[in-house]
Amino acid sequence: MEITGEQVIALPQQAVWEALNDPEVLKQCIPGCETVDKLSDNDFTIAMVAAVGPVKARFTGKLKILEPNPPDSYFLSFEGSGGVAGFGKGQAEVILTMESDTVTVLTYKANATVGGKLAQVGSRLIDGVARKIADAFFERFNQALMPAAEPEAGAAEDKPAKRWSLFGRRKDESPEPEK
Repeated sequence: MEITGEQVIALPQQAVWEALNDPEVLKQCIPGCETVDKLSDNDFTIAMVAAVGPVKARFTGKLKILEPNPPDSYFLSFEGSGGVAGFGKGQAEVILTMESDTVTVLTYKANATVGGKLAQVGSRLIDGVARKIADAFFERFNQALMPAAEPEAGAAEDKPAKRWSLFGRRKDESPEPEK
């Protein structure tokens, strides 16, 4: 299975590099991730829950950064096991390109193989799940790195929210007196 993609991230290249190497950011962004532990500058262990079709399991594995070239690129080697569900292993190349002082383009290319029950599910389903996980990762990654928008002065937070009840009145309104 091969998966490739490109993401435009509205942050300086160094900030993106640091986030990609931060176990807490990775844990927050990898769908189903339970733990990411940094063993050394280039070695991590990971535990996550993932489902591919009818096969759902807790996977544990290792991630190794190879040939780091901060803040421009690195290669990854990964392997993981989900017990009777099967295993996966592969490599990825990640390239960061500075488009401007505040915009970075992240390009990736990953190759992976799976075995066990996972391999019996079918490559089209596995490819679809891999793409979905990658898309979810980058959506979360972008959200995690974006500074929270600051509310405008005097914004709606000063006023109670208006909600509608089942009977069409707003919750903050009192019923009209009967005549």
